Amino acid sequence: MILAAEPKSPPKPNVVFILADDLGIGNLSCYGSDNYKSPNIDKLAGGGTRFTQAFTGALCGPSRALIMTGRYAFRNGSSNQDACMRMPKTELQLGRLFKSVGYTTAAIGKWGQLPGDPDEAGFDDYLRFNGSGLYWNQKTKKTEGYRMNGRELKLGEKEYMPDLMHERAMAFLRANQTKPFFLYYSMVHVHGEIQPTPDSAPDSKDLFGDNIRYMDKLVGKLVAELEALKLRENTLIIFMGDNGTGKAQDKLSTIGGRNLSGSKGSMLECGGLVPMIANWPGKVPSGKVSADLIDSTDWLPTFTELSGGHLPEKVVFDGHSIAPQLRGEAGTKRAWIYNQLAAMWYVREAGWKLNEKGELFDMSGAPFAEKLVATTADSEASKAARARLAAVLAQLNPAGGIPDTGDGTGRHANRDRKKKAAKE
Repeated sequence: MILAAEPKSPPKPNVVFILADDLGIGNLSCYGSDNYKSPNIDKLAGGGTRFTQAFTGALCGPSRALIMTGRYAFRNGSSNQDACMRMPKTELQLGRLFKSVGYTTAAIGKWGQLPGDPDEAGFDDYLRFNGSGLYWNQKTKKTEGYRMNGRELKLGEKEYMPDLMHERAMAFLRANQTKPFFLYYSMVHVHGEIQPTPDSAPDSKDLFGDNIRYMDKLVGKLVAELEALKLRENTLIIFMGDNGTGKAQDKLSTIGGRNLSGSKGSMLECGGLVPMIANWPGKVPSGKVSADLIDSTDWLPTFTELSGGHLPEKVVFDGHSIAPQLRGEAGTKRAWIYNQLAAMWYVREAGWKLNEKGELFDMSGAPFAEKLVATTADSEASKAARARLAAVLAQLNPAGGIPDTGDGTGRHANRDRKKKAAKE
């Protein structure tokens, strides 16, 4: 008797998670940017699914905490930049998840807002860059340092930090091409200080645009490397921003000639609304645009489902897996997302937003406008939305969680003290 061979399980997908820094929807041409072009990222969007309602924390640290923990800030205390660094290291689950199911893992880039080093959070290989702005070693009083697998190193005189990070990421791909891998690639573009790139003209009048173009170039080089290694067909690429556009660049980050509502650090729409693209040839639908509500706690359960892993029991996780949506299926859509910065928060559904003060906003004009609706002007629709969203906040009870201990802005509490000391 001839026994039929058991069907082989499909190989686990490689995952490359690219997190751009301070890049809002008004900075990418695939989202309609008036002033900036991003052909390589546009190509990812055209060959995959582009999400138009993806939200994360409005500042770097709280955003990264959501991605790494799958939990809201009032549960783990990550409501401001300083508090993120004091979170228990056990909260950082993303690298551990992949490691637990046989993946080789790497964290390349910005890490300074998270506790410990990446190797303490499940990453086998890391290059940790703490700050933002010193991408060239050009300041006489400070040489930019970084840490690579426990070694303290200094940026060389002619080295460019984004290139250094990128080469380390590519070396990781080449070294691990025969096994499943997870690459967390936390780019430094386009965070300030906005400095010349290696491609900038000496007299460039658009350094911010230069930085967007260079970031886009690096994304293109990464895709080309995956193709050269014949890994592209089994690699899911996620590209997203960590928060909205920086305030200094906000006025030029228009879409259709219109300014967006809010920017980095703001609880208005585009503080936390970010670009998000998923691309996986033959698996993620090509050329699709999705308006499903997503928040960045969703990545942990999504990657758990895709990798066949398991999350710790008896821990409350807030994310919802969007693996079905990545496959082009309807899935179970979120009715709302929650967003928090310091002691400010809101819950947002497709047409309405309710904040911690009980203020309701009509979001039909988003991302360009949001209209405060007074209780005295409630329509039947707004009254019903107010009740629905108030019930969600009552269930979440963020005020009953870990309180914010910062200065109320979500930013580093010592920022004003440093500015004052610099003037003295």
